[in-house]
Amino acid sequence: MVGGSRKGNRTGRWDIVNFVLFFTDQQRAESLSCYGHPMARTPNYDRLAARGTRFAQCHSPAALCSPARCALFTGLYPHISGHRTLWNLLKPGEPNLFGYLKDAGYRTVAFGKNDLFTPEAAALCMDAFRKPEGTNWGPNPYAPDDDRYYSFMHDPFPGTVDETFDARCVRAGTEFLESWRPGDRPFFLYLPLVLPHPGYSAPEPFHHLFRAGDIPPLRPARDGPDVPLFRRQSRAYRRLDRLPEGFFRRINAVYLGMNAYVDLLLGRLMDALDASAAAGDTVLIASSDHGDFAGDYGLVEKIHNAAYDVMTRVPLLVHAPGGRAGHVSEEPVELLDVMATVLDYAGVPPGHTHFSRSLRPQAEGAPGDPDRACFFEMGFNENERHCLEGEGPADAALWDERGMYWPQVRQLHDHPRGMARTVSMRTATRRLTRRPADVDEMFDLAADPRETENLYQDPRRRDERDALNERMLRWLITASDTVPWTRDARDLPP
Repeated sequence: MVGGSRKGNRTGRWDIVNFVLFFTDQQRAESLSCYGHPMARTPNYDRLAARGTRFAQCHSPAALCSPARCALFTGLYPHISGHRTLWNLLKPGEPNLFGYLKDAGYRTVAFGKNDLFTPEAAALCMDAFRKPEGTNWGPNPYAPDDDRYYSFMHDPFPGTVDETFDARCVRAGTEFLESWRPGDRPFFLYLPLVLPHPGYSAPEPFHHLFRAGDIPPLRPARDGPDVPLFRRQSRAYRRLDRLPEGFFRRINAVYLGMNAYVDLLLGRLMDALDASAAAGDTVLIASSDHGDFAGDYGLVEKIHNAAYDVMTRVPLLVHAPGGRAGHVSEEPVELLDVMATVLDYAGVPPGHTHFSRSLRPQAEGAPGDPDRACFFEMGFNENERHCLEGEGPADAALWDERGMYWPQVRQLHDHPRGMARTVSMRTATRRLTRRPADVDEMFDLAADPRETENLYQDPRRRDERDALNERMLRWLITASDTVPWTRDARDLPP
């Protein structure tokens, strides 16, 4: 039976009923205090980590909102169904976590941004998916001819901490929790927020919570034959190559303030859940779709095929009744593991082949797989111009030179090879990134955790590089596609 009361079985495991997924946008793990940042002020993430399990090495399969979300909710890598763009969303007939839960009797509810479903699929899989009014950012403080104009730096949000889009999302979620009563249908509450996605802006006091001068040294901006072309192009198109390091520290400081504000909202959600009738029967998961440069490498926001920890490593914290408090799982896991984890706790079997692994054992204290590799893929082939932002008539606004995405659109169309297909593999100690149309990269994360020294062409690393390439090839073959579980009739009717 789906639902029911909180009770232990003979193994001491709980029959879990409800789920809450607190899901941010562009939040890198290293900018939270529980992930080791020396300045971050995120006590509610610390509080959640103390209650449950913190996954130290969770990596996203994509550096773009839609592909990462489609992967999370299907357990499939972006290439399998062509989910490598902002525009190819989940359609009716594509198996996904929400569909499985709704079919099993769950009430599926979301408050926030979409970047996941087509309207037709949302109607099939969701009881409610609502987008509150409002925004999260202040205005751009610079004139269009100012070199800082395209940096995503904004003024503070002009309203209070209660008036942002994200605050309204969390308020709707807490009201939902307050209304739930034992005997109601079990639920999956999804809160896809927008922050800390740029523009770099937050309501006060969070916008000026940190000083640029106190920010630890950022990853250096540099160029050379071993640095991918898209990094130099992005800095030039956004005029970032003209800005001093202090400006990027200011960006990073505001980004930390945005994370502190998100932490406030997480605290409100946790308080509401604690006070609700669902408290003892709910799995709370906090994570994000991908990271953000936030000034590192002299860059801002994201680049589609940038495969570095600042882009792929995201927070993942799980608190489940019966789980182990204060546990840290150090081994690599993938964002798409959330799907199998939820289905495991819900007791709902999937109906398709996928690559998601349940993290319930780790949440209950078991070790993970230290030899596991995580995979990332993005970018477009040269014959996929329909994938480019700004290509279709619906994207006309992106060609406005006053818009913050105009430089990126120009870069994509002027140098499409710079955004070419990319596959990256991240193990516990190494990262290998292959770009057929640009620079390949390999990093020794044990010696160079900030990923600043590209070792791909180092002749002393040839055997290591070949072994990683072989492993990546094996993954590409194994995960090249999946076959539906249905069987079609081979004979046509007369």
